[in-house]
Amino acid sequence: MPFELALRYSTPLTPIVDLDEVLREFLRLVGYLPEGEEGRGSEGPVAQSLAYRLVRDCLLKDPARAWYVDELTAVLKTSKPTVYRHVNKLKALDLLEEVGGATDGKGRKGYRLRYGNLARAWDFTEANAQNALRRYRETVNHLQTLVEKRALEIPPKAAPLSRSPGRERGGSR
Repeated sequence: MPFELALRYSTPLTPIVDLDEVLREFLRLVGYLPEGEEGRGSEGPVAQSLAYRLVRDCLLKDPARAWYVDELTAVLKTSKPTVYRHVNKLKALDLLEEVGGATDGKGRKGYRLRYGNLARAWDFTEANAQNALRRYRETVNHLQTLVEKRALEIPPKAAPLSRSPGRERGGSR
């Protein structure tokens, strides 16, 4: 699964003490929740959206617990494809880990916050972001080398001859 994270310059949200407000803004900043004002969009206010409730009411409420898709569909009152869509977004951020379900013998996959802790899960996200940025840097350096190499191979075009002031085209000599 590809790693995907939105990077936006933002001041830390540390002055805000409301958990829901900080969580909503954080999830928007990293690209999990859509941009926009409260109440806009098909699901109504963000706090009531399935994406937000999945994180707040399930994953953060009991971060060490393995949540199975059947349980999430029941708690969130939605379909399996919808749950998988949101789980996959969180997996793309590398915040979730898959946990095998041997308790019932069905071999189901459960999902939980990596290490059962948001801060430790974020360490993985940060490491992936740093790796992605390092690879971009390598590509940028390679592009710059190719640009410089091309500039050495192609001689610069000769500058057009300038005309003497006062002489018009087609005029007398």
